[in-house]
Parts: sequence; structure tokens; C-alpha cells
Amino acid sequence: MVDISVSGLKKEYEVGGKVLDGLQFQIDSGERVGILGKNGAGKTTLFRILTGELEPDEGEVILAPGRRIGLISQIPVYPPNYSVEDVLGTAFSDLHAMEQDMQALAQEMETKQDPALLRRYDGLMSSYEAGGGYEMKTRLAKVCNGLGIGQEMREKPFQKLSGGEKTRINLARLLLVDTDILLLDEPTNHLDLTATQWLEEYLEKYKGTVLTISHDRYFLDRVISRAIELRDGKAEFYAGNYSFYAVEKERRYLEQLRQYEKEQAKIEQLQEAADKLHLWAFMGNDKLHKRAFSMEKRMERLKQTDKPKQDRKLTVKFGEKVFCGDDFYSVEKLSKSFGEQALFENLELSIEAGDRIALLGDNGAGKSTFLKIITEEIRPDTGRLKKGPTVSMGYLPQQIHFSHPERNLIDTMLYEANCTTQQARDRLAGFHFRGEEAFKSVSRLSGGEQSRLRLCMLMDSKINFLILDEPTNHLDLGSREWIEEAVEDFEGTLLFVSHDRYFIDRFANRIWTLEHGAIVDFRGDYTAYQAMRERMKTIPQSLPKEPKASTGKPVQAKVTGGTKLLKKDLSSVEKKLKKAEEVLSSLAAEKEEHSHDYQALEEIMTREEAAMKEYELLFVQWEEISERLELAQANES
Repeated sequence: MVDISVSGLKKEYEVGGKVLDGLQFQIDSGERVGILGKNGAGKTTLFRILTGELEPDEGEVILAPGRRIGLISQIPVYPPNYSVEDVLGTAFSDLHAMEQDMQALAQEMETKQDPALLRRYDGLMSSYEAGGGYEMKTRLAKVCNGLGIGQEMREKPFQKLSGGEKTRINLARLLLVDTDILLLDEPTNHLDLTATQWLEEYLEKYKGTVLTISHDRYFLDRVISRAIELRDGKAEFYAGNYSFYAVEKERRYLEQLRQYEKEQAKIEQLQEAADKLHLWAFMGNDKLHKRAFSMEKRMERLKQTDKPKQDRKLTVKFGEKVFCGDDFYSVEKLSKSFGEQALFENLELSIEAGDRIALLGDNGAGKSTFLKIITEEIRPDTGRLKKGPTVSMGYLPQQIHFSHPERNLIDTMLYEANCTTQQARDRLAGFHFRGEEAFKSVSRLSGGEQSRLRLCMLMDSKINFLILDEPTNHLDLGSREWIEEAVEDFEGTLLFVSHDRYFIDRFANRIWTLEHGAIVDFRGDYTAYQAMRERMKTIPQSLPKEPKASTGKPVQAKVTGGTKLLKKDLSSVEKKLKKAEEVLSSLAAEKEEHSHDYQALEEIMTREEAAMKEYELLFVQWEEISERLELAQANES
């Protein structure tokens, strides 16, 4: 079944020109499709047209009848007194309306014995149950936990949240709404790694259709099974995830280039022959003109393959300063708090020359604050920084600010990068600011373009310690690859914060994880770090920690004896589980018995929810004791 059909779509803006030029494609039910393309290629315009927010100049969009569509980039306007909880609750507006109708009918049935009222009540209750009315709280808790929306945030006024927080709340709301088609416009931009991984797992189980715009290559690899690239207003199709797209795109380019070069060689050969025939014809043989004209017509027919275009690469590199010495950089007893919130305490860390460190952690953990302390932009509460005498830093912050945004790009380079006009033009051209673009004011640049300009200004600095805070944020895939090429060539020391797992995997040889006010230092790349985290999940938390011998080497922990006690504990938990199952069965029977009594049903559901939580806790205990018993029995044998 076709969920979305797009045919002949055209859209042109007064400023920016034509973005869609006869776009045509269709999406089948249940497909996972990535919409790719450069910034400005028309991806968000397409989404706005699909939701009806924007009208195309030509063409049409047909949605399958009855299919409900949701778009994350649209943040509705809510009453000023709405809390985050209120906003999330709007996802269940239909179910809340049913609740009110059921309550009204229940009150009416207390005074009237009318079969028609009972039938209406039964119908409403069936719809309420089918729509997930009895699972609202569970679904809300699951989505909020997955996206890192804690109880404290749920109580905040929605209007006082940052733009990124509002986007995250809107994503949670969209996932809670019963939609058939999800349109996700950069869904991972304001999520930390934990929340991003949760979203990926959620989408794997989601039964509807997903269209996503994303520059997160890990996300695209895990979520999509087909890619549509918008290029020159039209669609190019790739039957695979991002990795397939990247390889196939290069293969198509090389194939088209070979075909173009082959045609050009043949055309050149025919042109040379035709020129000779015309020359000989002028020497007295007019019949040769006809043969020459025939060759020229053949040449026209050969001109079928356009010269393929390929994104230009960066042509500049970081200016590097050689590091001399033993001690590169270290922090001692570093602490920082804001009010009562302590971000980190007594950090003891050292950075060695040549390290490439990724600083990871949840949003709000203090990663950007830590970088600002390292760059001496802000002061710590306690502790000190020790920098080697020949260490020279370059810093690309997450939020780019220019002291004079009204200046054009060339003037900005002249005043702030201390270079000549020709040097400014050359360096800007190396970062794809060419022609009239170099005379645009900085205030007119997009977030990604401002990052690119700041990086351009940083490139000529003589540095050996590069610090990057979310360097790939707001950049399209091509721009991310440009930055990666520049960082690849940089031979100094690197410290960066990023949620871009491709970037982390490519550059980090050491992982710092900031959590619970401390930094855990892992020496290894991101793949090894992920493998370690997965192994840690499989180790039962209640098992004894590995004791260490005096040499400092770990000694294998043995669990000897105690199997009797473990068996006794296991038997006790199994009895409790059996009782809990009986309670749940009893409550299920009560629900059947009181299926027409809304108030009684609501009270039973509350008891059932509490009983289910107790059952889940008991089951966790049972699994834990079972694993310990197996380990103990294995050691005894």
C-alpha cells in the first residue's frame, strides 16, 4: 500500500530561487526513508508541503486515506501557563475527551436506566481501550525516561525552556500521538547519545512509516532502509542505508564520469574527422560536406551524458605549531558548581601530546563548561590548570558569536583574522565562500555557515591543541566531511565534545565520560568503549567486585558455598511471584466483572498498575538470584 505519493512537485522562492523542480516519488506503508541533500536543497520545504503547511507552486501530494501524519519540526503554540506535563498531555487529547464523555455517561446512568446510554458507554470504553487509554501513564513514563525528560523538567513552564528543550519535548509528544506516518526533521540534534540510542530502538519497533531528515550518519544507518537525495530539485533513489548510499553515490559518479569522458573522446574524434571533410570539400569535392554534416548530427546524438558534479573538497589545513616538552596539559582538583548544582568535583586528569579525546556525557552534565574552563573562558571554583609552555590552543565553541555580525565576510576576516584582502578571499574560497557570498553580512549566514566561517578563521592559527564543542552541529553531510578532512590532517592534540558517533569513531583514541560529577577515563577508541559498556550491562550489579592483589592485578572472584542460602532465597521469590500472578489474574477477572462501571474500573486499574510494578521487581530479583546461583554451582563443580 502506498502511504505517500508525490508527483511533479515544484517550489520556488523569491530569495533562494527554485528548490523543487518536478520532484516525484512514492513511499510504501511501513518504509523507513532518509531524505538527504545539502542545506538548502529543499528537504524541510518538502516536509512542510507534505503536512499541508506550505502550498507547492505545481504538482500534488496524495496521502493514503485515513493516515495520520506528524512532523517534529512544528512546535505548536500553547497557552502561556502550560507546563511541560500539560504539553505532553495534549498527545492524549482524544483519550481525555473520551474519559470526560464516559464520566458524564456514568453519572447519567446513575439516574436513568436507558439501554442506549449503556451501548454508548460500551462503545466509548472499547474505543478508549483500543486507543491505549489504560496505558497512557506507562507510555508517557517510557518515552520521558528514554528521552531524558525527568520529573523536574516535566513540572517546568513550557515557555521557559530553550529551543532545544522545546524540540525534545515536541519529539516526545509526537511519539506519544497515535500517528501512522512520522516526519522527523533532525530528530537527534538536541539529544544526547543515550536518548539517541533509545530513539533508534523505538523506531525499530514502530510499525508506521518513517521519513527522516538527518545528518547523523549512525542514526541513518540504523533507522533507514532507503534513501532519497534531493539534488537540483529532483529525486535520486538509493535502495539501502547511509553506508550503502555513500558507496553507491561514488560508484554512480565514477560511472557517469567514465561515460561522459568516453562520449567526449568520441565527439572529439568525430569533430576532427568532420573538420577534415569540410576542408577537403572546399578543395573541390562537395559531396564530402554531406558526410561531414552527417557526422555532426551523430555528434549531437552522442551528447546525452552531462558532466557529473562532485562536491569540492576543502583546500586548506590547520596551521600547526610544534610542541616541545614533557607535560602537555593537566587539571588538578578541578571543581565547578552553579548555585546548588555541582557539575564536577576534584577532577584529576592529564592530557598527553597526540591524544585525541572525546568528552561524552548526558545533556546538562557540564561538558561545555569543562571545555570553557580548559580554554580559560570561565574560572573553576577550585583547582588549577597546568599547561605546557609551548601549548597553543584553538577553540571552536558550540555557540558561535561574532563581535560585529553586521560586517561582511571579507571585512570580518580582515579585522579578526589579521590577513590581507587577497588572503581573506583565498581562505574564504577554500571554505566555499566564493564570489558574491564573500560580501554577505555575517548575520545572514546560517548556523552551519557561521561554524564554517569560524573554522576558516581558526585554520591559519599556529596551534597544537585543538578544542571543538559539537563541531558538526547544524552542518549538512558534505560540510561534516569537510571538517573531518581538516581534523584528519591535524597532527596535534585534540579534545572534543560531540554526539556525532561517526566523528567520535573516526577520531577518538581515548574516551572521557562525564557522569555523576566525575570523569571516567577509557583508553581506547569508541568501538572498544561501546563493547566495554555492553559487557558491563551483562554483569549482575549484585555480584561481588573483583578484589585486587597487592600487585594491583585483578584476581578472579570466586563464589564458593552459599548455594543453600541462594536456593532458599530463590524459592522464597518464586512463591512471591506465584502470589503476584494470582493477584494479577484476580484483578483481570474484576475488570471483566466491572467492565461497565467506569469508576470501579479506574480503581481496579490503579491497583493493577501497582501489582504489576511489584511483579516486575520480583522478576528482576528472581533473575539476579538465578544468575548468582548458577555461578556459585559452577564454581563448586
